[in-house]
Amino acid sequence: MHRTPDPDEDDLNTIPSPQPEFYIEQALLGALLLEPQQLDNVTGIDPDAFSTAAHTALFDAIRSLPAPDPAQHAKNTTWLNTVLTTACKQTRGLTASYLHGLIQVCPWPRHAPAYARMIEAEHARRLLRAAAQRLAQTARDTSLAHPAPTTLAEADALAAVVGDIAAKFPQHSIPLPRTPSPPATALDDEEAVDEERLLLATATAHPGDIEQMRWLAPDDFTRPLHSGLWQCLTALARRHSPVDPVTVLWEAQHRGLLASGAQPTELLDLLGAPVGSPEHWAERILQRSLLATAHHVGRRIEAFTDDPTTTPYQLVVGSRRALADLSAARTRWHHATSPTLTTRPTATKATKPPRAGPPRTTAPPITRLSR
Repeated sequence: MHRTPDPDEDDLNTIPSPQPEFYIEQALLGALLLEPQQLDNVTGIDPDAFSTAAHTALFDAIRSLPAPDPAQHAKNTTWLNTVLTTACKQTRGLTASYLHGLIQVCPWPRHAPAYARMIEAEHARRLLRAAAQRLAQTARDTSLAHPAPTTLAEADALAAVVGDIAAKFPQHSIPLPRTPSPPATALDDEEAVDEERLLLATATAHPGDIEQMRWLAPDDFTRPLHSGLWQCLTALARRHSPVDPVTVLWEAQHRGLLASGAQPTELLDLLGAPVGSPEHWAERILQRSLLATAHHVGRRIEAFTDDPTTTPYQLVVGSRRALADLSAARTRWHHATSPTLTTRPTATKATKPPRAGPPRTTAPPITRLSR
């Protein structure tokens, strides 16, 4: 039978135990307090690399104070007292007993460089997690005036973090992260559905514009039926076949779209109500797909960082694989939104007279002049 805890009872089991990085930070600080000269061998970390305010303040104090004479340091606690006084200016709660406890829990002071490397790795994990969270949150921020450029800027910032980690932890032959990818969040709101229906209808009414929108992919649609109808339209346009609601319906039947339960009258009604231009609705759909991809990429990378078994090398490889999916969507977005450049022939200094063409076999049309 489940026991109801007493409200006045202290349940220490509810207090989460510190993560391994906490004990690693203690070991490094203990090494530096015991042998301050070990600071010369500690590189790659700053005070913000530590996970607690107390450890941050202690490392900052140790780094800012001149190292004591080793012989004098072994005889008295003068330097330790100065470290404590300096650190207490940044954070409260530090005591002399805590500093002595750090010294006692340090296994080997000469292992300080190894401890620093571990702290650097965990700090990189936290930075990557924060960047991935910002990307996912920005992709779902409906208050942004320009959501696509803002989201892509966050993606660039995330890629920069990945690049910094790769520079600090060179890659070698390693397997991909074993962390399962989180499921994609289904996006099937009414606005997205309406935009897809309007695109299909306007593209049916203006099939000449379909070839100019090759940057739009079937996976950009939120509903399988709409994705299939777009494939029907693009197939008819590339074959230079007639395009209208009836021919699209015939193509849809051959592709098995009617077997999913769609009724012919439903498709004819959908394809027969054009509004606006195909390019407008296509860009809206592509932007929605781009943001959904960015959101999923952010969640994938965040999942990598939440897995404690993932090494820094695997974080780099997994993150770059995830960002490659967003890069493909970004390329299509740039094709869709970049103005088309018109190429003009280069003028030459001397132009040869045109060569005489073959004689006309038919008389030229008579031009009527209006009075």
